[in-house]
Amino acid sequence: MKVIKISTILLSSFLATGCVTNPVTGRSSIQIANNSEIAMAAASEYKATLSSAKVVTGTADANRVKTVGARIKNAAYNYYKSIGRESALANYNWEFNLIQDPQLNAWCMPGGKVAFYTGIMPICKDDNGVAVVMGHEVSHALAGHGNERISQAMLAQYGGSLIGGSMSNSQWAGVFEKVYPVGAQVGLLAYGRKQESEADQMGLQLMAMAGYDPRTATVFWKRMEASATGSKTPEFLSTHPNPQNRIADLNAEMPKALTYYKAAGGQL
Repeated sequence: MKVIKISTILLSSFLATGCVTNPVTGRSSIQIANNSEIAMAAASEYKATLSSAKVVTGTADANRVKTVGARIKNAAYNYYKSIGRESALANYNWEFNLIQDPQLNAWCMPGGKVAFYTGIMPICKDDNGVAVVMGHEVSHALAGHGNERISQAMLAQYGGSLIGGSMSNSQWAGVFEKVYPVGAQVGLLAYGRKQESEADQMGLQLMAMAGYDPRTATVFWKRMEASATGSKTPEFLSTHPNPQNRIADLNAEMPKALTYYKAAGGQL
């Protein structure tokens, strides 16, 4: 009984040290995995993904992905610097690429490895549409959603044995591969509803900070929802919130986003 009590106390203390608060949304989550290790593993997986795909370069869409990505990345860095949190971005080595693929999808791996598929570009339509998607996906990385999901897998598999110890390379590889299955169609983990909603909220603020009109976000999501044919839901929407709830949540965040947009020089 005493052992159980002590273990519970130690585990609670261990988890408390890994509690991270999102500086944009205020949401707290448990992130006990090593961010440097995650970034290295993600970079390797990203490189493998690009090597087996057709990367589009030099086109208007490819340039748009890189330009919008750079603006949102810079806006995020400036915001984190303004609150004294720029050290949180130390493990990020950003890349923005467009992949030839008809899927309506885009993603950002931990460490800032971004991929858009050509299939989603007609739904984006313009810079603002790309910014909606880019802000959302970049937010998954900045919010540490990969670390959060990996931490959940670590705790589920190893639990209290993590206290005072460390994972072997094979254990770490096993957890990472479970969360980021090698060869998966999307190549990445499926986030939970709370994480998707947080990425919506944070992404709206980031696109506004970068000077993109946040009011176009609701219009984009309506176009995306309309793209669903029959019972087939785009991968990009598979774990996302109910469309009506998403629009309501975005509208609730809009006044704050418009403040950032105006500060960035946007016209209201």
